[in-house]
Amino acid sequence: MQFDAPFLSDFMELEQDWIDYNGHLNMAYYSVLFDRGVDQIWERLGFGAGYREKRGFTTFSAEFHICYLREVHLGSRVRASFQLLDHDEKRFHFYQELIHEDGWISATGEGLGLHIDMSGPKVAPMPEDIRQNMRALAKAHADLPVPDRVGRPMGIPKKPT
Repeated sequence: MQFDAPFLSDFMELEQDWIDYNGHLNMAYYSVLFDRGVDQIWERLGFGAGYREKRGFTTFSAEFHICYLREVHLGSRVRASFQLLDHDEKRFHFYQELIHEDGWISATGEGLGLHIDMSGPKVAPMPEDIRQNMRALAKAHADLPVPDRVGRPMGIPKKPT
């Protein structure tokens, strides 16, 4: 299977109900857009909507950090990138960007996902065909540089005394 490096989702439009009283996209809906972008690559990897029903497995998010860089407003169209940074048989570390149709980055996200056996539910190894797809994605993304925003600590910088 061939993958783009990085993967880019189709363009997505902001919805009226997502706009907050400040006139821009409410912070909760950045997560929705990142998640909808992931849905597109999940289909290609084999994790799509039918995966749970057909095979009894799914993915859960263990952690996700967002950096809000530039406001987007109603009428904006964005797409989500996806870059696989690392993976093992049960987990995957990834980086995403929400890219405005004019080319600038609105937000970045870094996440850790888990492969889940729904009979527990519990973290479980991916089936071999899914692992092969993850290896193909990792190979396609192997030469991409690690983005500067990966692994950023959160906190209030202390001023020297």
